[in-house]
Parts: sequence; structure tokens; C-alpha cells
Amino acid sequence: MNKFCYLGDMLSVDGDADAAVEARIRTGWNKFRQLPLLTNKDISLIVRGRLYSSCVRSSILHGSETWPVRKENEVALQWAEMRMVRWMCDIKLKDRVPSKELRARLGLDDIISVLQQNRLQWYGHVLRKEDNDWVKKCMEYEVEGTIPTGRPKKTWTEILQKTVRHIN
Repeated sequence: MNKFCYLGDMLSVDGDADAAVEARIRTGWNKFRQLPLLTNKDISLIVRGRLYSSCVRSSILHGSETWPVRKENEVALQWAEMRMVRWMCDIKLKDRVPSKELRARLGLDDIISVLQQNRLQWYGHVLRKEDNDWVKKCMEYEVEGTIPTGRPKKTWTEILQKTVRHIN
């Protein structure tokens, strides 16, 4: 068994976020289908965007603060979100309307920037904790054992540092 569910989040033995992203996207689609208001033409796009953000996007990004996401994970999240956004706006892919414009109609930010903000917010909470707190101690924890050959996977801290550099 290479993955398991813990507190609603999928954890993988090898420490990547693939299983978690896949499960959260599936959860997001389930929420999207449960809310017929999101595709109702009688409701304004801004209201639909707010409803989407509070119900669907929050379920997709639940627990994402601690994911060591890779580019493939970000692409999967963006792809799933843009399918939902196009569906809400009743725009087909062949209409060639830019994603940025569709998100602007709904009043939404890019899902990756929201993910980065959430990650930085969580890091701020961790930094403010007492030095003897177990959550803060996990930041410096080193796993013992043999190191596999090849390039090591990026850690959450490396991804966080990349996010900070990207913002600055």
C-alpha cells in the first residue's frame, strides 16, 4: 500500500503530493456537481465566483498548505479549475477566451497564487509557534536512512523558499 487517507488528506509513502492533488480535484468536482447554482444563468457571474471560491475551491485546496507540489500538480489544479470556470461562464475551449479574462469575469484569482498565499500563511503560523512545539520541530526533522540514487524530491521548505523568491 503506497498511499493512505489521514484526516481527509491522501498521504503517499514517497512523500509527494500526487495522490493528495488527485483526491482533492475529485472532491472539488463532486462539490461542483452538488451546486447547480454555479451554472445557473439567472445568477450573476460574480456571485457564482464567490460561491465557487467558498465551496469548491476551498475543498480543492483543503490541506494544500503542506503539499510539496510539483509543476505537474500545479498544471492539474489549473486544468481542473479552468474546466469548472469555463463551465460556469458557458464558454467552450474552442471559443478561445483567455483564462485570465474568464477568472476576471468571476472575480477569481489564479488557483496557484491562492495555493502559494495559503502556504505562506501556514508558514507564518508555524514561525510564530513556541520553539518546543512539535509542529515547529517537524520543520527541522531529518529522516534517517539511506538516500536513494538520483535527484532528491524537493522538500516543502525548498518549495516555500521558491515561493518567497517568486513573490519578491
